Amino acid sequence: MAYINAAFRSSREYEVYFFLKKNHYVRVHYTPGKTDDKILTNLRLISSGFPSLAGTPFAEQGIDSAFDTEGKEAYVFSTKHCAYIDYAPGTTNDKILKGPTTIAEMFPVLKNTVFENGIDSAFRSIKGKEVYLFKGNKYTRIDYDSKQLIGNIRNITDGFTVLKGTVFESGIDACFASHEESEAYLFKGNQYVRIKYTPGSSNDTLLGDVRPILDGWPCLKDILSGN
Repeated sequence: MAYINAAFRSSREYEVYFFLKKNHYVRVHYTPGKTDDKILTNLRLISSGFPSLAGTPFAEQGIDSAFDTEGKEAYVFSTKHCAYIDYAPGTTNDKILKGPTTIAEMFPVLKNTVFENGIDSAFRSIKGKEVYLFKGNKYTRIDYDSKQLIGNIRNITDGFTVLKGTVFESGIDACFASHEESEAYLFKGNQYVRIKYTPGSSNDTLLGDVRPILDGWPCLKDILSGN
């Protein structure tokens, strides 16, 4: 059971959006390596906080994965559907910039791949306009601007060797790029970990142990304790 379904880093420093409980979200201020996180936007329906998504699969079925790009823009995914949005942080002035459409239409390079009908999680890389995509125990990198694959589709443990023997080797429910350079947070079930990664290399390291989400993100306890 996924505690967190999707996440993306906000353009506002040390803020992240978490999508959870099917079609809800919260906005959180986080503190890398500490537990001083706090909720900035209380648990809300996606359709309430993102009016442009009302009536779409993203608001009704929920958001499966997402990643930030430039400024206050992000890609969001729900099963095989995809949209590019201006998420207007802290307001309800969001708007859809492109889509909704299918993943295969938005990113033709993903057609006939494991990612065509859904993406489990994604996070923005520090390198150019690259992003990591995860599905099951597979991952790849794409350039979201040129819409090209970077390298091959690989097993998670081939590219992130430090995840061998952890709950993340079989898949990642949600993830986001930290505001700290070369760092990312990964979530699976009721667990999470913070990693330091190197694009194009397997020289990644765990920044601390794999921990229960409720221990590392105390502000989410009341929301997630019913899971």
